[in-house]
Amino acid sequence: MQTTSKALAAKYREAGWWGDETLSDWLHKAVEKRGPSLALVDQPDRLSLVDGNPLRLTFCELQVRVEALSSQLYNEGIRQDDIVLVQLPNISELVITYFALDRLGAIVSPLPVQYGPFELNHAIQALKPKGFLTTRRLKEASFAASRLPVFTDVCPVFCFGEHPVTGSLQLDLETVIDLENWQTYVDGLKRSADDIFSICWTSGTTGQPKGVPRSHNHWRISGLATTDAAEIIKTDVLLNPFPLVNMAAIGGFLFPWITAQCTLVLHHPFELPLYLNQIQSEKITYTIAPPAVLTMLLNERAILDAIDLSSLRAIGSGGAPLSEWMVSTFQADYSIMVANIFGSNEGLCLASSGTDLPDPLDRANYFPRFGLAGKVWQARVGEMTQTRLVDLDTREVVTEPGVRAELEIAGPSVFDGYWQAAEANQIVFSEDGYFRTGDVFEIPEEAGKSDYYRFVGRSKDIIVRGGMKISPDEIDGVLAGCPGINAVAVTGFEDPVLGERIGAAVVPQAGHVISLEDLTRYLTDQGMAVFKLPEKMIIMEALPVNATGKVLRAELRQHFDAS
Repeated sequence: MQTTSKALAAKYREAGWWGDETLSDWLHKAVEKRGPSLALVDQPDRLSLVDGNPLRLTFCELQVRVEALSSQLYNEGIRQDDIVLVQLPNISELVITYFALDRLGAIVSPLPVQYGPFELNHAIQALKPKGFLTTRRLKEASFAASRLPVFTDVCPVFCFGEHPVTGSLQLDLETVIDLENWQTYVDGLKRSADDIFSICWTSGTTGQPKGVPRSHNHWRISGLATTDAAEIIKTDVLLNPFPLVNMAAIGGFLFPWITAQCTLVLHHPFELPLYLNQIQSEKITYTIAPPAVLTMLLNERAILDAIDLSSLRAIGSGGAPLSEWMVSTFQADYSIMVANIFGSNEGLCLASSGTDLPDPLDRANYFPRFGLAGKVWQARVGEMTQTRLVDLDTREVVTEPGVRAELEIAGPSVFDGYWQAAEANQIVFSEDGYFRTGDVFEIPEEAGKSDYYRFVGRSKDIIVRGGMKISPDEIDGVLAGCPGINAVAVTGFEDPVLGERIGAAVVPQAGHVISLEDLTRYLTDQGMAVFKLPEKMIIMEALPVNATGKVLRAELRQHFDAS
C-alpha cells in the first residue's frame, strides 16, 4: 500500500534521495556486515516492567527472533497490507515486532502504552486492524486482560508473556512455525520501500488525533537528519528513553541505528537514576533528553559528577526552547555537544548540529533554513528539504527578518496526508504541496543570522505535555457530557518539567459544585488516557470566546499561567 504518487517517488529516486531498502533489508545488511556485533539491549530492570529477562542480542540473534515472530504472525493469518495495532513499552519485542511485521509486508500502528480504551476504540474505527499485539503485564497491571474487551469481535489479540492470557494468542521469540511456507510467502512478496511502513498517531495541527502513514523511505530521510545531527557511526551506542512509537524514537533512533549498524539500548519509562546508570554502564555515545532534564542536571552537579560521562559525546534535545547556558555549559564543561532537534510525525526534521552550528549559543537559538538558495549545509537533508515562512493571515511568503510566520515544509521526509482525512489534508497542505506545520518561526533580525530560523511558538492550540501532542478539542468534546457542567474548555499552561500541563476552565450549571476530581473521574470512566487528564481547574462565569463563539485558548491560558 502506497500513498506517494509515482511521479513524486520517481523525482526523489532520480535525485538519489529515496532508495529500495525496507527496514528488513537494512537488518539483512547489518547481519552480513556486523552479524556478531551487539545490536539490541534491554534495560537491566526489565522484569519490573514486563515478563522476561533482559535481552542482549547480536544482529544475528536479532534476525533469528525476527523470523520466529514473523512466522508465528504469518501462521495466524497476518499478510501484506494488513494493519496491526501494537501497544508495547520499549522492550526488545517492540523492535523485533517492527521487523517481523515488515517481513510480512504488514503495516504497524504503534500506540503509546498510556492509551486507554477511548484511544484504542478510535484507532480501531479508523484503521480496521487485523490484529492487536501487546504484553501480558505492564508493571503490576494485567495489561493484555484490560485490553481484551476492546477487541472482542474486532481482531485477534497477540500477547507476549510468560503465561497465557485467556482470549489471546501467546507469542514468543523462539518458536518457528511453518518455516517453509513462511519463507515461500516472504520470498514471493512484491515489496517496495515506498510502501507504508507505519501509521503513527498525532493530534497534528487539526483537532482529533489522526493516523500518519509513512513509508520506509519517509522514515529513512527523517533518520538521516538525526544521523547527521549526532554524527552516528557503526561504533556508536545509542540510548533511547523516548517511547518507540513516534518521530522522536522511530526517526531519532530506530532508523539511524539500523542504517548505521550500531548498538541500540532501550529505556522506559523515563527514570533518571537508571537512565544515568545506563549511560555509564553501557558506555553510551549518544542519547536524547528533554531540555528541562538537561537544565536540572546542570543545576544539580553532584548527580552528574557521580556518573562517568566520558563516553557520551552528543545529546539530542528539543520540543521546547533550549537554554543558551545549558547548551554551552555541556560543551564547555563536559565536551558534550547538545543538538537542537525539531521534528514531527508528519516529517518535519530541522536539526541544529555541531557541524552546521558549531557555536553552542547559535545552536540553542537557531535552526538551518533548509532549502535556502545558495546555502549549503553539512546535513544531507538540507539539500533535500524545502522550507519557507508564510504569513498567518494572508499566506504570503515571508522573507523579511523579525516577522512571525508559519513554517511550511516539503521534501522526501514529508508524509502525503493523514489517514482517510481528505478534509483535514486540504487544510494542512498548500496548493503547491507544502505541509503547514502549525509552528511559528521567524528569520532572526541579528546581523549575519538570516540563514537561520528561530522558533517562536505554535499557531494552533495543540498541547504538548512531556512530548505528547494532545488535542484540547478532543478533551472538550468528552467533558461536554460531564454532569453539572454548562461549558468547559481545556488549555495548556506552562510547566518547567513537562513543558505544558493541562488546565480545565469550567462554567458550572446553576446550583452545581464541580471539582477537579469530578472531571478526571468522568474522563477516566470514558476510558481516556491518564496523560490527557487536567491537572488544574478554574471556575469561570463564562468562557472567553470570539464573535463566532470559538474559545480563545490563548486568553484562557493566561488565567492558568497567572494562578
